[in-house]
Amino acid sequence: MKKIPATIKDTDSLRELLSRPSPALTGMMEQIKGDIIFLGAGGKMGPTMAAMALRACREAGIKKRIIAVSRFSNAGEKEYLEQQGIEILQGDLLNKAFLESLPRVENVIFLAGMKFGAEGNRPLTWAMNVYLPGMVADHFISSRIVALSTGTVYPLVKVSSGGSREEDPITAEGEYAQSCLGRERMFEYGSNTHGNPVLLIRLNYAVETRYGVLTDIALKVFHEEPVDLTMGYFNAIWQGDANDMILRSLALASSPAVILNITGPEILSVRETAERFGKIFGKPPNFNGREADTALLNNAGKAFALLGKPRVPVDQVIEWVADWIARSKDLLDKPTHFEVRNGKF
Repeated sequence: MKKIPATIKDTDSLRELLSRPSPALTGMMEQIKGDIIFLGAGGKMGPTMAAMALRACREAGIKKRIIAVSRFSNAGEKEYLEQQGIEILQGDLLNKAFLESLPRVENVIFLAGMKFGAEGNRPLTWAMNVYLPGMVADHFISSRIVALSTGTVYPLVKVSSGGSREEDPITAEGEYAQSCLGRERMFEYGSNTHGNPVLLIRLNYAVETRYGVLTDIALKVFHEEPVDLTMGYFNAIWQGDANDMILRSLALASSPAVILNITGPEILSVRETAERFGKIFGKPPNFNGREADTALLNNAGKAFALLGKPRVPVDQVIEWVADWIARSKDLLDKPTHFEVRNGKF
């Protein structure tokens, strides 16, 4: 396996790293039968996850159709996927005729959804997060499906608890989390009805240099703006590791549906993370508020037992993020709103 670089030179280098498959993923591609379709592939994770799947197939010496489906409002992501050799199907998944035109391949990765602005457009939030999954479950009745959900369906828990586990009670505070729980229920219903294998990923949070909770904190420190301590603790996982674990979850899907938390192994302190960025930038951070003894936290112990721990340590990601921001490299301008405690995104 290639060595992890000390710095990430540019966006091309970042994408290469985010799409680098593990030997375990390459081996799994030899075992999983059929092609793979990515629904909602034009977002933050889809392009490099689809590219990782294709790279793993090539390294395994096998051929699969890797299909990326999205409206592709960002033309750059479509161009990137085409350059990788990935098949593009462009259209609106909420358009029933377009959805029903999609090939019923054996493996589905469902990435579509709405978070940012959910409170400002609640009907669209429910359409994307509940109505669409119901239609997808009805169309892909014989497919293996891995669908992304979110750790926000869990309640705030004591930091000392180690984070919510898959079997813990859920509360789904706010309409965004409620709609994401609805997404899970639609896929569970589809699996119960049709018997196809399903796995639901509760992700919390995937990060890279252009966006994510680490980037949010680093930007506040770099621009000498106050860092909010209201949500004083968080989880994070390098997006390349999240991509790899999500793809490998295809082999774990079953009926009834399985739920799997995916995040990093540490509970990170917002204050300590900001102070670390402050030392790197030479800018002591300013803070707002105080830490509560509860936070939105996931425990990914089950995933680690099944898939192993992330390959890239969070300390390395912090260094990458700091270097990226110090060099004024491109950002996605998609804040995570990790500070939110009332579910209103």
